[in-house]
Amino acid sequence: MGALAVARLCESLGTPFALGGVAWERFAIDPRPGPRPIEEIRGGERLDGAAVLADAATTTDDGIAFAEAGVADFLGTQTALIDITRGVTGASQGIAAAMKRLRCDLLLGVDVGGDVLGRGDEAGLASPLCDAVMVSAMLEGARSSDALLAVIGAGCDGELAPAQVLDRVAALGRAGAWLGSWGVPREVAAELEHAAGRVPTEASLMVAKCARGETGMVPIRGGRRQVELGPVGALAFFFDALAALPELPLAQAVRDSDSIDAARDALAARGVRTELDYERDRAAE
Repeated sequence: MGALAVARLCESLGTPFALGGVAWERFAIDPRPGPRPIEEIRGGERLDGAAVLADAATTTDDGIAFAEAGVADFLGTQTALIDITRGVTGASQGIAAAMKRLRCDLLLGVDVGGDVLGRGDEAGLASPLCDAVMVSAMLEGARSSDALLAVIGAGCDGELAPAQVLDRVAALGRAGAWLGSWGVPREVAAELEHAAGRVPTEASLMVAKCARGETGMVPIRGGRRQVELGPVGALAFFFDALAALPELPLAQAVRDSDSIDAARDALAARGVRTELDYERDRAAE
């Protein structure tokens, strides 16, 4: 959903886009812990054993719809669905296959909230694993083309606070990786709100609220997280992904992973708890 907002910027500059995401729904939507392998994806067009072009009917083998299927239905076009169960190795192959099939020459990875910039010691950091794998994989999968990283809606996922995200943006600026920023216009905010009727989302909806000028603290995730709304939540920050990598230790830590568990273990060795740990604990309960 956040990627759709950034894609509208690309479109306004004359660049057509294709959207994609990861085959891993939040636990509240898919109670089976962890990401889904391609073997558990029903429907769509399979690409190279590591990705699927999802359509409106693409689901898990339990019949749970992926967010990418909802976006495909909303836009009336296929969306790429990346299998990350084989870690960076598999995800990079899926990204490369999707880019080739969709004839894309630029990869723009989008994170809502800014936790992708986390160093691992932030108290609120809750979902570092998928981010780390995908940042590392996008650099491998787009090796022959450009790769950019974007953060939209600082703090809108209730993990890092907006001030923490801005501190990390500044660090990437000092590293020469920060390329520029953009504010979400009201018409894009309206589209996100409309799309949220088809695709369950909280963080991206907070981006729309920020773009409408709302401020204050708002609960999400059933009250487990709080989002600080404000103008900074309506901004997108863009980075040179390769130049940003030295400032992204978690993405560096998982670079050699060939499974999601290997990536999880690499972060655990740094004392970082991940969303995979959380989901497995919840499933055990």
